[in-house]
This record gives sequence, structure tokens and C-alpha cells, in this order.
Amino acid sequence: CTHFQPKARLADGTVVGAEALVRWHHPEQGLLLPGRFIPMARDTDLIVAIGEWVLEDVCRHLAAWRDAGLPELTVAVNLAARHFREPRLPERLAALLAQYDLSAATVELELTESTLLDVGLETKTTIESLRETGIRLVIDDFGTGYSNLAYLKNLPISALKIDRSLIRDLEHDPNDRAIAAAVVALSHVMGLTVVAEGVETGHQRQILLEQGCEFIQGNLLSPPLPAEAFAEWVIGQRRKSG
Repeated sequence: CTHFQPKARLADGTVVGAEALVRWHHPEQGLLLPGRFIPMARDTDLIVAIGEWVLEDVCRHLAAWRDAGLPELTVAVNLAARHFREPRLPERLAALLAQYDLSAATVELELTESTLLDVGLETKTTIESLRETGIRLVIDDFGTGYSNLAYLKNLPISALKIDRSLIRDLEHDPNDRAIAAAVVALSHVMGLTVVAEGVETGHQRQILLEQGCEFIQGNLLSPPLPAEAFAEWVIGQRRKSG
């Protein structure tokens, strides 16, 4: 099943969307987190099937939330490197958006630094085709790999997510705080927006706000929620702010 972890705008707390996180209800072991089954799936074509299932599930929920009167939300889906080697990915995603009458702005695709480092001609062609359809591409877990912002300027990336490992010690480690500030500043120079993931405390939130980070995601807002609970949470946040 798909769970959704909310993402909010730092400046005013407005909920703008979520990240889709896949969960597996094992008949004997109960709810399994991705770390238990994604590594095995990544070595086979099963990872592609899982990704396509999540994409369709996300589109289905986005349409249902829209029909229920929720504000337009954007959901990010993390895809493995193998997906971006699939030349039919842009066509498949365009068909899903048309099937559920969704705009391209409602779905973001997240890819890791390691995927970018593995960019070949086929992958780059797929990424360019996705950009032409209006799909936003986001670098996930930035700060854990070996790429750099100068490298990213040659790719059609719209945003990046600062990895939770940098956010975790933001309050106590001046080096992590300086790195986060530098990532935010350089991203803005390059026209990229920044999402901080793994935000747990109000102090972390305040530091990121002062640094100019635009969006946050983490348990400070909410842990990942099943689709129905996520919709109820969004409605509750609207009532609080309204």
C-alpha cells in the first residue's frame, strides 16, 4: 500500500503535498518498511512493477482527493535508476495523467544522486522527455552521494531534498548547519527550490527558515499516513489555518 508523508511550505505552514512511500502488508510479518524489500526488488524487474503500481496509486488518490474538494496537492514518487532507463516511462506517466485528468504539476519524480551518476544516453533522453511533459524532477537524499551542484546545472532538475542525515544534527553540529546553509544558497543561485526531509523539531524548522529553505517534510509535521488518514490530516490543517 502507499503511505503519504506531508510536505509543507516553511514560510506559512501551508501543506503543498506529500511524498509517496510504499509499504508491504506481509501476511505473516505485518507492515514492512521499504528497507526490508526494496533492495531485493531493485536487483530485478520487480522494482519497475512496484514503481508503476505506486505511480498509478498516487494518481488515483490525487484524483479522489480533488473530487473530494481538497486543494491541489503535489505528490513526489521516488523511482529507482532502472525506471529512468525505461524509454516508455514518459509515455506511461502521460497516459496516467490523462486517465485521471491530472496536470503534470501534481506529480514529481524523485531520483537519487547515484542515479544521476549513472546517467547514460538512454537515461538522459528519458529525463529530457519527462521535462518536456512538464513533470518536475527532484534530487532525493542530496548530500549522501558524490555529485555536486555544478554537475546538476546540466540536468533538468527543479528541486533537491537535503538528506535527513544533515538535518538530524542541525541544532548541535555547526558543520552540518553550514553545509545546509551552503546547499540552500547555491541551490537558489541555480534556480532550484529546496526541501529539507527528516525535520523533527521546531528548532530545526527555525534554522531552516532562517537559511531560506522553502519546504520541509518530517515527523514535526506528521509521520507517513495511509491515504485516508492523510486526507483527513490535510482537512484538519486547513481548519486550523482557516
